[in-house]
Amino acid sequence: MSESTDSLFARALISTGSTPERPQRMHLFGRLVGSWRADVRFLDEASGEWAERVEDWVFAYTLGGRAVQDVLVAHDPDADGTPAAHGSTVRVYDPTLGAWRVSWFGAARGDFCTLVATPHRRDGIRQDGTQTDGRPIRWNFSKITADSFEWDGWVSDDEGRTWWLEQHIDATRTG
Repeated sequence: MSESTDSLFARALISTGSTPERPQRMHLFGRLVGSWRADVRFLDEASGEWAERVEDWVFAYTLGGRAVQDVLVAHDPDADGTPAAHGSTVRVYDPTLGAWRVSWFGAARGDFCTLVATPHRRDGIRQDGTQTDGRPIRWNFSKITADSFEWDGWVSDDEGRTWWLEQHIDATRTG
């Protein structure tokens, strides 16, 4: 009997650890590998109202340990009981650029963003890029410890002269 396609795909995608080629570079996002409770607050731009929800945020080494990928999973499963994934982000270090290339895929809503990530301040990561609608975005991880971090999503309506907060996440490690 052959291995199922799902099992083969998962084994080929998910890595047990980081590539040994760039351990310091891989640590930037590698310290997030694991499972997190995500207390999410997001602004509905049309109404100006903030909404809250709790999700699971899972990070893993992928692609032979050369990438760090995450999946943000809603607590409410789909109709068949499958956890509802909002999207996935893939982060790969680019040695030519000297930074991380980041791609967010929010397939359920058709959101696709590309960003470049670099260390920020003492304990954070800044990701700058472009949102699906063409507006500049800035996604910051901050206050990263072994057991928690914060994430803020900022948007600019004037090509980066000013920014407004559209999402905030407080994450606590669960595994």
